[in-house]
Amino acid sequence: MRVSVLGYGEAGRRLAADLLAAGVEVAAFDVRRVTLAEGITLAPTAAAAVEGADLVLSLTTSAGAVDAVRAAAPYLGPETVYADMNASSPERKKEVGAELSKGLYVDVAILAPVQRAGIRTPVMACGPGANRFVELLQPVGASIDVVAGEPGVATARKLLRSIFMKSLATSVLEALTAGRAAGCEDWVRGQMVSELGSGGEALVDRLVTGTYQHARRRRHEMEDARDYGRRLGTPHEMTLASIEWLASIERGERGRES
Repeated sequence: MRVSVLGYGEAGRRLAADLLAAGVEVAAFDVRRVTLAEGITLAPTAAAAVEGADLVLSLTTSAGAVDAVRAAAPYLGPETVYADMNASSPERKKEVGAELSKGLYVDVAILAPVQRAGIRTPVMACGPGANRFVELLQPVGASIDVVAGEPGVATARKLLRSIFMKSLATSVLEALTAGRAAGCEDWVRGQMVSELGSGGEALVDRLVTGTYQHARRRRHEMEDARDYGRRLGTPHEMTLASIEWLASIERGERGRES
């Protein structure tokens, strides 16, 4: 199997490394200057990266997803699976899929941090290439849940999950900040950990650290969740509050010790 990774950021690096360790041939392309791990081929263009690939993993950014597929599309084979793994809106996933005249498109929603589990990170997939995506990656340990529907359905499911997870994260931060101001932060943290049960300590750590590390990306995700809620006609006050929390972290108004 030959896999092309478009976008060699945190997620791209981890997935490429796991695939290489499983004996998969991996080529990567990034618009930035990057240093690749030994054994991974650096392609000079997106076209060179995807030509002859069985599977393309698009891990650019939501903003760059359409440009990436436009650069790659003419060089895909009819059976090449093009997996859009970017965190974006259902509408953006449909836009990416519409650019493909060849290949099998699959909308892939990543449901946990890739850095934690790599190729075993749970994902949800839908679209014409979903079943072939499973056939290619399950043998190397991937955890894939296929859902019926057109591209965008998997991403919409992820946004519903994000309403809970990102709101939980900002609630944790708000409680800890208030606890710090009241002089009982450790007690507040202990209460949360005990309520969350087994793994609670690690979860709180991940929620706090990840939110500060990826505030900008998570704000964009929650803005997509807000827009989805508006289209559904459902309440989204918690989503709006989470967006404001994440934006304030970006602005530097709420540091780790504030």
